[in-house]
Amino acid sequence: MVMTLSLATTTQAAFLLNISTGRLRFLLNQGRVIGAHKVKRFWKIPLNHRGMPEIKPGRRGPQPTWNKFPRKAKTIVHVLRKTIDYNRDHGTSHPAVAVKVGDKKDYCHALKINGPCQIVYQPHNPNKSQAGGARLWIEVEPEHIVERKYFVNGDYGPPPEVVQQRAKTKKSKSKKKKSKKKGKNRTS
Repeated sequence: MVMTLSLATTTQAAFLLNISTGRLRFLLNQGRVIGAHKVKRFWKIPLNHRGMPEIKPGRRGPQPTWNKFPRKAKTIVHVLRKTIDYNRDHGTSHPAVAVKVGDKKDYCHALKINGPCQIVYQPHNPNKSQAGGARLWIEVEPEHIVERKYFVNGDYGPPPEVVQQRAKTKKSKSKKKKSKKKGKNRTS
C-alpha cells in the first residue's frame, strides 16, 4: 500500500516510526530527521516513497529500533469501565482509554481516530488482550493514525485497575517461587 501523504505532523510521524513523540522531537532537534522543517511552531516531516519518515543514523549507541515498513497490527481501543467507576467514586481523573498496537499498550484520556474504524461486540468471545477480557472494543486498521490526548491536570500512568492486576500477578509469581524453593529444600 502506498500512502499519498507527503508531509506528516510530529504525532503522525511518531506513529509511523512506532516511537514516542518525545523521542521524535529529540531526533528533530538533533537534525536527524531528513527534510524536516518548522512552520511557525509545528514540524512538517516529509515521507519517503514508502510513506515513512527517514532518520539519519546516530554516531554511537545501539542500532535504531523504529519501524522501517508500514505497521501490520491493528490498533485496538478499549474503554476501561472500572477506571471510569473509580474516577467517579474517588474524584480522580486516571486515563480511561487503553490503546493497544501489537504488544505495546498506552493509556490516555481521549483520542482522535484519523480514518475508518469499527466497533466490535463479542459477549461470548472476549478479547483476552485486556485484563478480564473486553467484550466491546474499537478496531482501527494499521495504516490509520490514532492520536492520543491527555487532560492537562489529569492523572497519568496506568489506571488503578491495571496497577491492582499487576500487583496480583506479582504476588502470585512470588508465591510460586517460594513454594518451589520450599520443595527444593525438602528434597535435599
